[in-house]
Amino acid sequence: MGWLTNWRRRRVLSRHRIDDALWRRATSALAFLPKSEKLKELSLLFLAEKQFAAAHGLEVTDAMRVSIAAQACLPILELGIDWYAGFTGIVVYPGDFRVRRTHTDEAGVVHEWDDELAGEAMPGGPVVLSWDAAANDPLVNVVIHEFAHKIDMLNGAADGLPPLHPGMDRAAWARAFEEAYEGFCDAVDRDKETWLDPYAAEHPSEFFAVISEAFFEHPAETRRRYPDVYDQLKLFYRQDPSSFSVA
Repeated sequence: MGWLTNWRRRRVLSRHRIDDALWRRATSALAFLPKSEKLKELSLLFLAEKQFAAAHGLEVTDAMRVSIAAQACLPILELGIDWYAGFTGIVVYPGDFRVRRTHTDEAGVVHEWDDELAGEAMPGGPVVLSWDAAANDPLVNVVIHEFAHKIDMLNGAADGLPPLHPGMDRAAWARAFEEAYEGFCDAVDRDKETWLDPYAAEHPSEFFAVISEAFFEHPAETRRRYPDVYDQLKLFYRQDPSSFSVA
């Protein structure tokens, strides 16, 4: 049924557009976004295929939808909207939200606790975002972070190894990321100040998501600090953000 999906997408693009004033209003604070009609078109398809739901009384405005769509579509700018197939829901909270966690340890004891999160990507389910974090936290890009997790989950549980393209060297990816991750975790363990968010040390999947944020938001510094990882991300995302002409 791929022909039907493609027909629907062509119809969306021929009949609809994102108003220029709305686009400027939604993206004016996102200085890292490239000047790209392709990004606007991809964002339009994203808005047509995803369903936004508000939580805790939040009103999700058109500008909020466009802002989230533009950031979510940046990682797939050269990959295509099908990389976000398999889910439709995006839930937006006004601020951080709590998630109940459970874990059974080796002794069979069940532990329960609440996590307070700014975002969460659920396997096969929605992406959940804090609008306050998305709009006001200059240190974290929760949108790119959670959608990087969605990309990572395309070949199973999030593990920091998304489905690589034909021709990419899996061993080269592993070498670059393992060396960077281990060095980063060592710095965090020794309480050294780190350029990346220390949360990246939680798991290889978090390192992938955090450094994907940096790749798009601070490409020159990412390339300087993590040249091998930058090269792998450039191959994977099929983009070189350091060359973008930004708005």
